[in-house]
Amino acid sequence: MTPVPRWLVSTFSKGGPKARLRVLMYHRVVGGVPGAVNPGLTASQFEWQMMVLARHFNMLSLSDGVTRYKEGTLPARAACVTFDDGFSDTLRLALPIAQKVGVPIAVFVTTRYLNGGIMFNDSIGAAFDSSDAGRLDLRDLGLGLHALRSDADRVSGFNAVIDQIKYRSVDERLELARRIAAIAEVDVPSDLMLDDAGLRALHQGGAEIGSHTHSHPILSLCNDEEARWEIEEGKRRLERILGAEVRLFAYPNGKPGRDYGPRDVDLVRKAGFEAAFTTGVSPDAGMRDAFQIPRFTPWDTNEWRFVARLLRQS
Repeated sequence: MTPVPRWLVSTFSKGGPKARLRVLMYHRVVGGVPGAVNPGLTASQFEWQMMVLARHFNMLSLSDGVTRYKEGTLPARAACVTFDDGFSDTLRLALPIAQKVGVPIAVFVTTRYLNGGIMFNDSIGAAFDSSDAGRLDLRDLGLGLHALRSDADRVSGFNAVIDQIKYRSVDERLELARRIAAIAEVDVPSDLMLDDAGLRALHQGGAEIGSHTHSHPILSLCNDEEARWEIEEGKRRLERILGAEVRLFAYPNGKPGRDYGPRDVDLVRKAGFEAAFTTGVSPDAGMRDAFQIPRFTPWDTNEWRFVARLLRQS
């Protein structure tokens, strides 16, 4: 397929006071063949996307993007790349690709799962992806009976379980994930997330580090003290590991009005962050709020569609 001409893209989107910031959100870049559940991008797919971005957009570090967003001095087609949670493959695979292409990245880290931990959804994903059984019987947990005959079965079952437990407490989610993995007779990986040394290496390699709370709760379900502690503790731990100030924050799950609310925005501001990011689907709904800057995930594998999606964030 013919690549998108640069002259065509350059006719879209103006810089200046009304320019919007496109912030892309990723989780994992994986080596080899991705699993059916939570597959992430392959290294080659990620490299292709970064090359398209570098060709057509003005790629900024996240801090620079935030500063220019606040000042109203963004260039045309301004974009930033972010990762969530703190996976070890962000250091092993994503960072070298970003460095080679010349695209800055920022990583929002959830501190509880560093050094051998695993998030509840990744543990459940491993159970559905790796079980050799023909089905996964979770009826004793109130989570149904799920066929595992095909990749489509595995994805459907995984999504059904996640939907049932996503909005429970952190500890309940983790306990259910542990029990699901035991029922599936699957050993969950212990090296999925960064350790302290890997986090420092990521930072020293040029990735900007932001906070994603300590344990990735749904902030809207937390009481005032729990929400404040989660927001502040993630920042404290990252700064202790890195010996550097952490100024940027991303809301877990990040849907405005459902996963966080005005109280949480205020707590983030009071904790000393300079900006925060949501997963709102509109560019910024006209808010121009540095504590609710939207992000989105581009899944397109066709350059024309990929570029068009980013241009729609104008």
